[in-house]
Amino acid sequence: MTLVERPMAERKATVERNTLETRITATVNLDGSGVAEFETGVPFLEHMLDQIARHGLIDLKVHAQGDLHIDDHHTVEDIGITLGQAFARAVGDKKGILRYGHAYVPLDEALSRVVIDFSGRPGLEFNVPFTRAAVGGFDVDLFMEFFQGFVNHALVTLHVDNLRGDNSHHQIETVFKAFGRALRMALSEDPRMAGVTPSTKGVL
Repeated sequence: MTLVERPMAERKATVERNTLETRITATVNLDGSGVAEFETGVPFLEHMLDQIARHGLIDLKVHAQGDLHIDDHHTVEDIGITLGQAFARAVGDKKGILRYGHAYVPLDEALSRVVIDFSGRPGLEFNVPFTRAAVGGFDVDLFMEFFQGFVNHALVTLHVDNLRGDNSHHQIETVFKAFGRALRMALSEDPRMAGVTPSTKGVL
């Protein structure tokens, strides 16, 4: 199947989400070139978000102010939520997209697989047996919170599996690179489904 990566319509969105714990603005362009701009106060998460942009060819801009004096939890989770809302808004009615995407990505000894479905139903299977509890002071358990927030608000089904890996940095980097590439596939135009919702129900 030939995947055509050109915009079917303008697929951009900006979402602001403000709570007592965080203030976040996220902008996405699903038909971008991988341009990224981050100001979150969480450098390791920014490094991972950059993988989504570059490998998904999605322009991302995320600015966040959160209660980092407590810990990173609220900021990381709420960035996932806000990005999920922005993706849901930008993708629109989903007509003509491939809908499903998958990718395997290696990095040295690590290998991860990500499969995504823009199903309209939130669901997450996250299977990453981290070999360390933290990378550069970042609590790796928060990555599941990020993806859960994204899934719940983008309304996607997402399976994340780290198949092998000894280095926690490599493990999570392969996950985010595979996530970006799976997004790129799922959001690409299917030339045989132009203007058609990719579902037997007729709606997603």
